[in-house]
Amino acid sequence: MTDDKRSRRSRAADRASAREDGRLSAPGRLQQGEDVAVGGVLTADLPAEPLAEYAAANGLRPSAARPPVLIYLRQLWNRWSFIMAFATARNIAMYTEARLGQLWQVLTPLLNVAVYWLIFGVILNTSKGIPDFISFLVVGVFVFNFTQRAFISTSTVITSSLPLIRALQFPRAALPLAYVIIELQQMFLSMAVLIVIILINGEPVTWFWLLAIPALLLQTIFNVGVGMFVARLGSTVNDFSQLLPFLLRTWMYLSGVLFSVMTLSQSAFGKAHHELVAILQLNPASIYITLVRNAMLLSQRLSAPGTKPTNARICHKWPGTPQHPHYYASAYCHAVIDPGHLWYYAIGWAVVALIIGFFFFWRAEAKYGRG
Repeated sequence: MTDDKRSRRSRAADRASAREDGRLSAPGRLQQGEDVAVGGVLTADLPAEPLAEYAAANGLRPSAARPPVLIYLRQLWNRWSFIMAFATARNIAMYTEARLGQLWQVLTPLLNVAVYWLIFGVILNTSKGIPDFISFLVVGVFVFNFTQRAFISTSTVITSSLPLIRALQFPRAALPLAYVIIELQQMFLSMAVLIVIILINGEPVTWFWLLAIPALLLQTIFNVGVGMFVARLGSTVNDFSQLLPFLLRTWMYLSGVLFSVMTLSQSAFGKAHHELVAILQLNPASIYITLVRNAMLLSQRLSAPGTKPTNARICHKWPGTPQHPHYYASAYCHAVIDPGHLWYYAIGWAVVALIIGFFFFWRAEAKYGRG
């Protein structure tokens, strides 16, 4: 027998003997009462009781364990500076490699507006009966784009942030929250461009503009709630992020971005499907778009059904003819949803989305980063 074979047999016997003593196996035999340094850390005897009981008795818990709700919320609040710094850094870095940089934050929705105006406003003539269609379209595209981008980015936030999740201990809800803040920061720039466009189109500056602030705040809360919901779905269902853009595109077509949901009840379709029109008007995206339009556009406030006493004779004149339009006759038409109640629905959608989305995300807190 060669020296090499004797050496291998000796090491195997030492490892077997160490395991029989209930110690961690390693080259060489541990003497009674001895510890061995592995990586600079002394290893001692394994506990006699099950490891779970040992951890419970010594107050140990898994590093990725899900904390109680109130503690989790407190941890999230304590990391607010981290969330804002992370969101700002990501926002700046997003377009650093593009020649036009952050101008793409505005150019992208503006190009969409141009395409939609050409197809739906000129070719298909969905602008019929809508005063100041360009401003109407710009507000709809910009506001819906805020929600659309928030959902798409949060759907992949867990899978794209695995190195960060595995390296640092922090409440994972900070990630979808940060990505919604990124989209909110971009929305601020879009709103500046939107104001320029509607002023060029002759919309006056009024105190109603201030109502756009709470409307966008409620939309942000709604985006955070649904963003957490899709973040968990995206982390468990690999194909969800591929399906989401198609769902959002369908949602956009149903949300009154390209046509007036509020006057849809006066069309032949609306008169035949009253319940469907009510569902479309109660759609959260439609509600937030309508609130911002009513805040920013005087033409929308004056033409919204229900803003004037119902008068079937005047309502029947809407929308008139291209030569003699009666855009504002729709204000005398019967409203399916009372315009004054839209704020209640907006608050309800924001609160429900935040509660459901948060708890749905929080329940899987210990699972993020695995795999």
